[in-house]
Amino acid sequence: MLRFWTRPLRPTLTSFSRTVMSQSTLEFVSFTFDPRIIVASYPAEHSNRALYAPLSEIDPVVQNIIDKETWRQFSGLELIASENLTSRATMEANGSILTNKYSEGLPNARYYGGNEWIDELEILCRERALQAFHLDPAIWGVNVQPYSGSTANFAALTALLQPQDRLMGLGLPDGGHLTHGYYTAKKKMTASSIYFQSFPYAVDPATQLIDYVGLASQARIFKPRLIICGASAYPRDWDYETLRKIADEHGGYLMADIAHTSGLVAAQELADPFKHCDVVTTTTHKTLRGPRAGLVFFRKDGEARKDLEKRVNDAVFPACQGGPHNNTIAGIATALLQAAQPSWKAYAQQVIKNAKALADELLKHGYKLQTGGTDNHLVLWDLRPLKLTGSKVEKIGDLVGITINKNAVSGDSSAQVPGGIRIGTAALTSRDMQEEDLRTVANFLHRAVQLSLLVQKESGSKLLKDFVRAATVHEEGKVGAQKVAELRREVREFARRWPLPGITGPITRPRGIEEDD
Repeated sequence: MLRFWTRPLRPTLTSFSRTVMSQSTLEFVSFTFDPRIIVASYPAEHSNRALYAPLSEIDPVVQNIIDKETWRQFSGLELIASENLTSRATMEANGSILTNKYSEGLPNARYYGGNEWIDELEILCRERALQAFHLDPAIWGVNVQPYSGSTANFAALTALLQPQDRLMGLGLPDGGHLTHGYYTAKKKMTASSIYFQSFPYAVDPATQLIDYVGLASQARIFKPRLIICGASAYPRDWDYETLRKIADEHGGYLMADIAHTSGLVAAQELADPFKHCDVVTTTTHKTLRGPRAGLVFFRKDGEARKDLEKRVNDAVFPACQGGPHNNTIAGIATALLQAAQPSWKAYAQQVIKNAKALADELLKHGYKLQTGGTDNHLVLWDLRPLKLTGSKVEKIGDLVGITINKNAVSGDSSAQVPGGIRIGTAALTSRDMQEEDLRTVANFLHRAVQLSLLVQKESGSKLLKDFVRAATVHEEGKVGAQKVAELRREVREFARRWPLPGITGPITRPRGIEEDD
């Protein structure tokens, strides 16, 4: 039995009362109707009551997991370069009723009805994407439906290439991404190397900067149909003009994957790939600080690109994925609105300042950084001179509340056993930290690395499981586990001084979290 009522309003000519008899229950239901505000509710005994109860009541187990993750983010330092802390508004949009709607196709050309407002949303998101990146809609278009950056990349490859066409991307150990054609001697790792012939270009071993001369020479032999620029672990900017000339020499396309740096590009703090590329892809959740998804931008001008819009749209759907996630598109639109505000430039500038401050502090301690510094949001730390692996430092980081990730560095023989860690400053900048705060964070990292050396020595083994035991189990005559606990308490106290984006009320320690304080 469904009941309707209105919130208190001044009487209007459209307000009236009506009594209705329910045919199924033969009970009378009274409701006051106002066309502006209608609130529906099921009584407690109704079979669909679960659809109206909060998560904490319906599934306290999942709610507790969410609460524990909130506590972890609040109590620690998020330094993974591919992560950020999105806004409350973006989370509200992403968790909205839009998740209910199926909308395969494009605005005004759907395979399902009921998409009037979904069309309005997607068109708005497209417009905001072009505005955020300062693009002329007569020259550029964008597809906002990809589920992720990897999906966006494969859709772009599907649009630009035929199976077994040739592409070149930065090699993974040199900072490239899996979806840029990575393979090993034993295995083709992703669809980009399975369905296309790929050949990696590299950084200069002496400088760790992109070897554009070597790339040009290799391209004259390999003759790629597509050159991919962009990276997941390259701390410097790109020379898009030179890359354009190399691609043009062979009649090829140029595609930029700016997943890591798109928020900085939108703020016009890095070189503009849109001046030189045919296609630009990005995720929306890294420096762009939105929900987890992807975008594909495509040029529409020129004879060679006259059908690129259709090819990209057809590649996204139906070639590579099904119906779009409209709730996510709403979150993207909200994040793009934020990225178009004047305050965004100040945020992007602070991200870069913080990365430079962190790098500078690590260099003062005598550590080796790839390229000797950074131009963007990330620092790539080479641990091989210390005879440490990235896996062990990442593990110590987890134990003390510093979230980082192991990462290959140039010259690594295996991406599975990387010799470095990758650090990013976008998330901590979203928590309002500035240069001096990142210098404090750099000193925490310094202590974490020195702890890793101590624990490695005390473990008496090269195995990661023995390393973890030595870092967590207090043993007579050994101090590693004690020092880990001490650093954890200091990191926790420091991290909790700062707000956590998206959370406006008090944050309390949830059930299941045990702390040594």
